[in-house]
Amino acid sequence: MEPVTEPRSRRRMSGSERREQLIRISRTLFAEKGFDGTSIEEIAATAQVSKPVVYEHFGGKEGVYAVVVDREMQKLLMMITEALAASHSLIKVERAALALLQYIEESSEGFRILVRDSHAASGTGTFASLISEIASQVEDVLADEFAARGYDPKSAPMYAQMLVGMVALTGQWWLDVRKPGREEVAAHLVNLAWNGLRGLNPQPAISAVTRARDTAPPKPRPSSEKELRELEKARERELKEAEKVRQRELKEAEKARVRELKERERLLKEAEKAREREDKIRQREAKLAERAARLEQVDQSE
Repeated sequence: MEPVTEPRSRRRMSGSERREQLIRISRTLFAEKGFDGTSIEEIAATAQVSKPVVYEHFGGKEGVYAVVVDREMQKLLMMITEALAASHSLIKVERAALALLQYIEESSEGFRILVRDSHAASGTGTFASLISEIASQVEDVLADEFAARGYDPKSAPMYAQMLVGMVALTGQWWLDVRKPGREEVAAHLVNLAWNGLRGLNPQPAISAVTRARDTAPPKPRPSSEKELRELEKARERELKEAEKVRQRELKEAEKARVRELKERERLLKEAEKAREREDKIRQREAKLAERAARLEQVDQSE
């Protein structure tokens, strides 16, 4: 009769291994279901651990979500930064477009997380923040190009937002269709961006016909100088009101940016606390292992 052998017990993961496992599982679930559709219970069940283990590593769902988002943002930013290290401006644009499409192709789950409706756990407007960070790097490229061609370099930030936004939205579309191939899509993007940039008007302006167009029903022409003055005053009031609205919007945008920075700082602090807790756990485990080894040595000597 053959001896009965018990199944070998599963190896216990170290703290860092468990942390990485939870991040991988959470990344997949967040990409599939979003932040609100994913629960701590589901993360724990998929990892075959208890909920306290997840809380111990990340403090909650918000903590692991912040880590996942931050990793994806850093990965994409690193790829874009490397692409912008080329010497020629055209090559920079080509490589940056290819880098984004490569990231989408190789890290579809990560990109889906970044472009989903943002959650408070990731700060206000995760994808918008990412685009702004990439655009800030593209600004330098465009500023040099503008200066070389006699355009105003101060316009570079605005054009950087336009260019990066165009590429990013194309990437969102390509995420699902995947046709045509990556290089062909990048070639068409660069064709539009580069050839458009090459033919820029140094002082663009809306045409007089468009500026004069009014969506409201046409008003009768003023029949007197008094009516003409009244019309001019009304126009000035409209312009002042529009300027007030614009200033108010700018203030709101600045407040939102400050809130985003504070939230990001808070999440970074929480992540740092989680790392410190993990280090303490590792140190405690190391001490326990050392103590067990000493006890074993004592037993053997006896």
